[in-house]
Amino acid sequence: MSQQQPAAPADHSTVATVADRRRDWWRDAVIYQVYPRSFADSNGDGMGDLEGVRSRLPYLRDLGADAVWLSPFYASPQADAGYDVADYRAVDPMFGNLLDADALIRDAHELGLRIIVDLVPNHSSDQHEWFRRALAEGPGSPLRERYHFRPGKGKNGELPPNDWESIFGGPAWTRVTEPDGTPGEWYLHLFAPEQPDFNWEHPAVGDEFRSILRFWLDMGVDGFRIDVAHGLVKADGLPDLGAHDQLKLLGNDVMPFFDQDGVHAIYRQWRTILDEYADEGGTGGRIFVAEAWTPTVERTANYVRPDELHQAFNFQYLSTEWDAGELRTVIDRTLEAMRPVGAPATWVLSNHDVTRHATRFANPPGLGTQIRTAGDRELGLRRARAATLLMLALPGSAYIYQGEELGLPDVVDLPDEVRQDPAYFRGAGQDGFRDGCRVPIPWTRTGTSYGFGSGGSWLPQPAGWAELSVEAQTGVPGSTLELYRAALAVRRSQPDLGEGDAVEWLRAPEGVVAFRRGAFVCVANTTGESVTIPAYGRVLLASGEVTEADGDAKLPADTTVWWSTQD
Repeated sequence: MSQQQPAAPADHSTVATVADRRRDWWRDAVIYQVYPRSFADSNGDGMGDLEGVRSRLPYLRDLGADAVWLSPFYASPQADAGYDVADYRAVDPMFGNLLDADALIRDAHELGLRIIVDLVPNHSSDQHEWFRRALAEGPGSPLRERYHFRPGKGKNGELPPNDWESIFGGPAWTRVTEPDGTPGEWYLHLFAPEQPDFNWEHPAVGDEFRSILRFWLDMGVDGFRIDVAHGLVKADGLPDLGAHDQLKLLGNDVMPFFDQDGVHAIYRQWRTILDEYADEGGTGGRIFVAEAWTPTVERTANYVRPDELHQAFNFQYLSTEWDAGELRTVIDRTLEAMRPVGAPATWVLSNHDVTRHATRFANPPGLGTQIRTAGDRELGLRRARAATLLMLALPGSAYIYQGEELGLPDVVDLPDEVRQDPAYFRGAGQDGFRDGCRVPIPWTRTGTSYGFGSGGSWLPQPAGWAELSVEAQTGVPGSTLELYRAALAVRRSQPDLGEGDAVEWLRAPEGVVAFRRGAFVCVANTTGESVTIPAYGRVLLASGEVTEADGDAKLPADTTVWWSTQD
């Protein structure tokens, strides 16, 4: 038989009074990512906001999250969904104001939840005061030294300063028109032209961001997720890369604009600031989380050395196929890489930049992390549920992207006219289909946006999402939402889950991942056929129906089961 609910629900009454005092709470935390514009809309304008997030905090507490990571809500022209920041100390009016942010942080703490905010230090908006003044003051302006302004190549400076390409497609350089109306210098932007890169060699940039850190720490945030943490420092002289289709090289080589060793000096400085705030407000340790795309997990480990950042996203795990051998390899490499630096491993399956794993796993392997086809929906959901239980059984910290607990698929058929991903409108860059994982999530079966808000939603939701809503799944045995709730409750109640840095691999049939952690055993069948394995003890939870007889258990295709070996 399978058991979809733990013996006893998690007791959240002590979370705020006990867990908040743990300085190392982040080592086994479950962190829930909220994409504010798509989570909950409080004023009916079709766009999610901070007050909407605040109203749904009890849901996140009851789900079993330890912390909430908020994607950017700063003042921004929204050229890249808020990752183009015009003012790092202000809330964009579409999301509310600083009083709303303060209320959200306070309410979260009262509920025993911590708040992690996005920080975008690689680039600003082209509407940032510094950049606007740099353009207005012309060549030689001291403000231009805070960005990467360069004269162009060619007879009249008509060619970019080097051959770097934007992640969003096209050259990584844009030529400006000077105040006198003539074509002038070029500026670097590794992403959209509206996102000029800061020059971190200039001391004013470091001073500014240390001040920004203190601003939000003083407001009470519990940490920062650092966007493009690997991109701040560029190689001396900004040398040519000497290759085209540079996006294909990302994740395979150290690039002159990514993963330069100089970034680590910046994070050592930041760490001293964060440590000053470690126990203020009774919330325990404050943390940094790196979004660092590196060629290997071993280089990722450089970001989480004891005097630098606390966690780094495990993109190698996220991009691993649903295959037992590949999963075991990346798990081993991750744990081995993190052990020498004393950092916890992190595990993640979805986020705001990749196709949801319920859709990735619905498609044939080898298609990458941005997929344009729906695939086999039933297969994808079955594998996604199994993959979630496997992820939550691993030692370290786990990340959940909003809506994955509902089993939401990517929306792969959005009309072209509603798309807003800037990469979609630029050639030769990212596929530009990130809108599919950013569609607002459904809360109720009815309403103009299934409970997201009273005025529709900024991206259209599929009609079938009514039955995937929180309302439709709550209290329904076997639903994906109840599976997540049960899994997080078991994880909180089982001392052998979460913490630690190792697994004990067990013998298992080909295509099956099996490991022990103390009195806990996890077995995941990644094959398309049922397998028979030993029944290791009492079933705590399973992603599908598990039958037991004569000391054996029959595990269906694409299913994960948790056992307790104690009575």
